[in-house]
Amino acid sequence: MPAADVYRPAGDRIVSGDPVQSAQNLFQSPDGRFNSGIWSGEPGTWRVAFTESEFCHLLEGVIIVRGDDGSEATFRAGDAFVTPAGFTGTWEIVEAAKKFYAFYE
Repeated sequence: MPAADVYRPAGDRIVSGDPVQSAQNLFQSPDGRFNSGIWSGEPGTWRVAFTESEFCHLLEGVIIVRGDDGSEATFRAGDAFVTPAGFTGTWEIVEAAKKFYAFYE
């Protein structure tokens, strides 16, 4: 099993906290456009701009996703959602979170 990559969003994208994250990519298609794995994040808020469409199944924690269009959704452990390519806004990790992800770019 591959090791998880640990990282933070770029400093100019962090709004609050110290959202340390890790991703363990478990699958990648031969062309590199489809990926899936496990992601985790610590409390904090950062700006996002999705170039990929991503399916998420939240395994632990609480996340608030706010769109620049004024939309807002709170997700808790057990929830599943999709973030479409082109989405811009913020992700706020309220409680340390872990998700299964699958994205296509």
